[in-house]
Amino acid sequence: VEKMGNAESNAYQNHLSRFLPEEQSDIDGLFETLSGSSGSAGAKNVKAAKKTAHTREPLPEPMTARLYSGMKSIDLPGKSSGLSEQIAKEQFVIFMSNLLKGNADEKISIIMRMIAKTGGPLKGKQILEFTEDLITSVVHVLSYRKELKGWTLENTRDSSGGVKALASELLSELRLPDGTKPTGSQLLETNFDQGVIEDWVYRVPQISVFLSVVIRQGLHVLHSLPDQTNDILNLVPHCKGIKGRGVVSLFDIPAIIYINSHLPTEMQHKWQLLFSSRLHGESFSQLCAHIVNKGPCIVIIRDLDGDNRCFLFSVFPTLAVYTYTGYNDHYMYLNHGQQTMPNGLGMGGQHGYFGLWIDSDYGKGHSKAKPRCTTYNSPQLSAKEDFTLDAMEVWAVGDVPESAGKKGKKSILDVDPQAQALLEMAGKSRQSEGLREPMEEDEDEDDDEN
Repeated sequence: VEKMGNAESNAYQNHLSRFLPEEQSDIDGLFETLSGSSGSAGAKNVKAAKKTAHTREPLPEPMTARLYSGMKSIDLPGKSSGLSEQIAKEQFVIFMSNLLKGNADEKISIIMRMIAKTGGPLKGKQILEFTEDLITSVVHVLSYRKELKGWTLENTRDSSGGVKALASELLSELRLPDGTKPTGSQLLETNFDQGVIEDWVYRVPQISVFLSVVIRQGLHVLHSLPDQTNDILNLVPHCKGIKGRGVVSLFDIPAIIYINSHLPTEMQHKWQLLFSSRLHGESFSQLCAHIVNKGPCIVIIRDLDGDNRCFLFSVFPTLAVYTYTGYNDHYMYLNHGQQTMPNGLGMGGQHGYFGLWIDSDYGKGHSKAKPRCTTYNSPQLSAKEDFTLDAMEVWAVGDVPESAGKKGKKSILDVDPQAQALLEMAGKSRQSEGLREPMEEDEDEDDDEN
């Protein structure tokens, strides 16, 4: 075996020295596992992993192939690259160092190599395929490593549509040097040079976060060290209230990751199901009984026109989040059982023209926001202005306020006389026992292992 030249040796040592001693043994162990060798510098490639695309594998095959070509593309001075199928230990260490410990420029150079083996401009289509592979791998890895925190592929919508929606949303941030954003088929055929892709990776932090998850959790390296950022720790929130109830959420995993990233940090750790029309029935008074005084929450509805839409954000067919404009403060309206004011749940806009309205006559709603909702700058969220509700869920985010009561304390129907009065007006007077449910706050933590 040739001795490495000094310059090469120094560069390699610099990369190696970025890893703590316990991390170095982690990296060595992974290299030996992947190469099937015990420490020889020239490693066999990841052939075994490349050939298998089973769910038993920690990473889907397309991502394994991208990691392999990323490692292969690293030039080592004084060695002819490309001739050997084998990945050298130096290539492996430099690849890992750049991705896990590197600065933004080093990370981006590796990402460029993973998008395409060739240098030069990349088509939007290539960037889209890479992004879809990346999101697919994150969902796969989190499921494989039991890191979905109570969400499962069984209790959420199929993720394939969500992968495409999230990839499209992330790619909508690609800007040409003149600031224009190509869209649709134009985006797929547009050539983007390195500077544009660098700018995109800087502005879209999910790309780096997702890649870190794929490396740390997929290859199971440096995954338990304390330098994980909150971005990774709060990628998915702990899921409460859906376990064992036979309900499939209206959310898919990519949508959960995307919506959670837009919540304030202190609310990203947990979502708790408060109301589901399929569990609690199609009743506005049931909805009120379950959500009043439970703190900040997310409402997701599906209408009968087949669009999975929601206030402040849409999930299908496009992912988007609409934030406060400052034009007015009509954030949210909830009224029930009154004769003088409209009864229902409204968000943004004004009476008769809400960004999203759920009528107390359960099942009816509207999204009248043409051209845009004044409060949130959101467009019409449903296919038609007036829609019929197909399904609805409400999730509390973060910790439920103390006033809502814990196990063994009074239920919200006792604590909140207003809620009791609303129910009585709705003709539900003393049937409230049927509305009470145990608080699910203290569920067994083993649902994290789902």
